[in-house]
Amino acid sequence: MNLSTSQTTAAQAPCQAPCQAPNLAHWETLAQVEVAPFASQIDQQARVPAQVISALRQAGAFASGFTGGFTAGATAGPAADPADALAAALDHGHMHQALGAASASVQGVLNVHHMGGSALAKWSSKAQKSHWMPKLLSGEICCAIAMTEPEVGSDISAVQTQARPVTGGYELTGQKAWITCGDFADLFVVIARTEAGPTAFLLPKETPGLRIDPIEGMLGCRGYMMANLHLEAAFLPEDHLLGRPGFGASHVAVTGLEAGRLNLAWGCVGLAEAACQLALRRAKTRQQFGAAIGDFQLVQQLLARMATDIHAARLMCQSASSARALRQMDAAKQATMAKYFASQMVGHVTRDAQQIFGAEGIGGNSPMALYYRDSRIMEVIEGTTQVLESLIARLALSEVALS
Repeated sequence: MNLSTSQTTAAQAPCQAPCQAPNLAHWETLAQVEVAPFASQIDQQARVPAQVISALRQAGAFASGFTGGFTAGATAGPAADPADALAAALDHGHMHQALGAASASVQGVLNVHHMGGSALAKWSSKAQKSHWMPKLLSGEICCAIAMTEPEVGSDISAVQTQARPVTGGYELTGQKAWITCGDFADLFVVIARTEAGPTAFLLPKETPGLRIDPIEGMLGCRGYMMANLHLEAAFLPEDHLLGRPGFGASHVAVTGLEAGRLNLAWGCVGLAEAACQLALRRAKTRQQFGAAIGDFQLVQQLLARMATDIHAARLMCQSASSARALRQMDAAKQATMAKYFASQMVGHVTRDAQQIFGAEGIGGNSPMALYYRDSRIMEVIEGTTQVLESLIARLALSEVALS
């Protein structure tokens, strides 16, 4: 981001090859025309309007990541043409980037849909794919992934929700907490414990025994439409089992998390770009002591750090998306590092951008205040910063061979 050309918008800002994807302008137009005008309303009403969801469906946003030979989070299956897979992966990332700039809440809704959908696409049976995937791709239904519990966060292997075998299927009893899109999704990929270990199930919203309690008063990302799920002997037929018993944490959840972390990293880049663009315009137009505040070195220091950190995070996302598309061995580590860096980056950027705005940046209805509150959520969801630090260190240690 060139500080001397600060009037360039996020949609116009140049990016280095190979980040240009076929539908980049398509996603930016969608985000700025159909989503951004509703960002304040989404924050105030804690819900994404039906017309925004409809626009996402019509634009193909729900199907992004599942076309062009690329499946979000997939590392197995028939090899796609590398060029097509790479283009689809970058296009998918840019969609999340564009939505992150327009509304972090809307980006989160699509992210959790792609998390659950990627797990379903990779681990479902032919019959399950035939039944569910067309509905997911069209946006007829929204998918979410339900792993977190009141006493279980990142340690998915310790889930306490029980899945008891009964005639014809399973009965699930327990509670899932802080589920993104829990008050909106039509289908959940839920992790519950069986005798074989954590196991994944497909849980339709209308399942008897499922009760949904919306969560209100979120600090940021209020349009996530979060909820707690209460399962009281909820019966699921045997064909709602996703993958094999015991593979819920080690395979299904990992697939969803890897996809979600990279999508979220792209969203953080978009959110940071939006905040930075406002700060740049503010620095050029706000006059103090007879000069634009952008002429002062301390303000320039903030702007330089913001531009550099955004650029670094964008390059990490591009590299991680390329690694995932080309099925490189370090794809999971790159996705984790991208989320780790980008989620901290967006916090620093929105804080510094808010500082440049001064009093006008802390008003309850100001865009900058919304950016700042939304950014605080990013270091918590899809693995906290501290959990990701431990995971990255373990992955790095595992790559060192001692003679």
